[in-house]
Amino acid sequence: MKDDISEVVRGQTVPTLFRSTVASRPEAVALRWLAGDGVPAGRLTWAEYADHACRVAAGLAHLGVEPGDRVVMMMRNRPEFHVVDVACTLLGATPVSIYNSSSPEQIEYLTAHAEAKVAVAGDAEQLERLAKAWTAGFGSAPLIVVDEAAGTAPTTVAYGELLSAAPVDLDEAADRARPQDLATLIYTSGTTGPPKGVMITHRNVAWALESLRRAVAATMTGWRQISYLPMAHIAERMVTHYLHLADGTEVTTCPDLSLLGAHLREVRPHFFAGVPRVWEKLHAGIRAAMATASPEARPRSDAFAALRAQVGLDCLHLAVVTAAPMPRPVIDFFRGIGVPLSELFGMSEATGAVAWAPYRVKPGSVGPALPGQELKLLADGEICSRGGNVFAGYLKDPDRTAGALDPLGWLHSGDIGVIDDDGYLSIVDRKKEIIVTAGGKNISPTNLEAALTSGRFVAHACAIGDARPYMTALLVLDTESTARWAATRGLERAVPEELAAHPDLLAEVQRDVDAANAAFSRAEQIKRFAVLPTEWLPGSDELTPTMKLKRRTILEKYVTEIETLYPRGAAASEETPRTGDGQVQI
Repeated sequence: MKDDISEVVRGQTVPTLFRSTVASRPEAVALRWLAGDGVPAGRLTWAEYADHACRVAAGLAHLGVEPGDRVVMMMRNRPEFHVVDVACTLLGATPVSIYNSSSPEQIEYLTAHAEAKVAVAGDAEQLERLAKAWTAGFGSAPLIVVDEAAGTAPTTVAYGELLSAAPVDLDEAADRARPQDLATLIYTSGTTGPPKGVMITHRNVAWALESLRRAVAATMTGWRQISYLPMAHIAERMVTHYLHLADGTEVTTCPDLSLLGAHLREVRPHFFAGVPRVWEKLHAGIRAAMATASPEARPRSDAFAALRAQVGLDCLHLAVVTAAPMPRPVIDFFRGIGVPLSELFGMSEATGAVAWAPYRVKPGSVGPALPGQELKLLADGEICSRGGNVFAGYLKDPDRTAGALDPLGWLHSGDIGVIDDDGYLSIVDRKKEIIVTAGGKNISPTNLEAALTSGRFVAHACAIGDARPYMTALLVLDTESTARWAATRGLERAVPEELAAHPDLLAEVQRDVDAANAAFSRAEQIKRFAVLPTEWLPGSDELTPTMKLKRRTILEKYVTEIETLYPRGAAASEETPRTGDGQVQI
């Protein structure tokens, strides 16, 4: 199967896939964007998309971009991202997207490490941060800005100037990149050290797409999608950019997560992927609407279609959660109302998906290896995979490359898992994040945290317990659920510190914790917790841009709060204190 995929994708690159789609669907809609209120605001057909990409490619070439050069992009989800990305590949150059939440210091590191020739900023705020790092490290190198009203910086070039260039020839330009060339660099979020530049080749992309197509076993041409997660993340890049341009899907760009609800209702996507927090927020919103509806208006089993239509989830062929474990009750809820939600396991180093069962779902499992890929577990349970989707290594980092790729081509994930008799993989936790308590118990914090956030009031949870006598947790309140709760009690003006210490709300949180604990053994249960009067945002000290915990930073930042959970004189046994004994106000 693996060799068969290699034969099918032989010679394919991102620009040749794009060229084929443009030739077969020139007048079909490729890209759409909406106004802030969810009203359609503009679109590009595939022919127009190609014209823009060929013009931008000519403009970039005029600025000195050549084959092998790297172009850094810092943009929200907008049509120009797709155009610039394709334009770079038409020159044989490598587009590199970086997270919008990156600080000037991080930008300076990433642009220098990638040896960027040109950088592209989307708006004024991005231009300001990019310019600080850019001028410090690259002097007179061109800095492009998409929004013409964004202002200027030294060596700034307007995106409109690129569009005014005479276009390169698509047929000729599409053959410039070679399968072994870099299609992109994906920078890891840097939770365990400096970000690593994951080198993904055109062959990797083409191979991963073919593997994904075989898992889906359906023609995705014309399917509606929404692009809203950071394009610096492999999941969004694969699904709403590479799959989009290779299979001819219709992508509507959503520049801000706060606009997702309106986009869902207007677009009604066929294929929708999200991280757990996105699905949890949709889950909370739907449950709140159902709770406030009159009994006769609440959806019955025969009325779930109307509920799905109200949210914009009524046309889904595929719905995916990825990047972290999803609380089982949330999966069961969506599948119970007819949303075909499934879990997917992937890695940047694997060019996206590794294991997935889009149709034969076993809740709690991510499914078997995708077609053409191989899975195995090491003696300690570490998940390893192999296939033509496995990356070419980390840029300028042979030591860490050797730690991830063994001589036989197996990619070592750093995740611990189990595989059942049907070949379905279940993720236990990150290898380096398994907690070993003072009593010698091995505990998965990720599973605990997923259970804690499945309740009504907890948005984020960080389980504590390494070398400790019992398990505790730092909890962050869900702003929307808390606001609704406060409104029913006349506490609309209460500040976060007041709400986090309110005894009635703490009692509600305790009920959520008790419900989560019920699924775990006594040694694993959360015995004490602290509710923090803060909000953890993507790209903050506490969360990566894709909302994964920065565990090491959290443990350092909240050391005082953590120590309050382990008062002096507390018994060293994991059997005490009893569950529910210890709400700690911060």
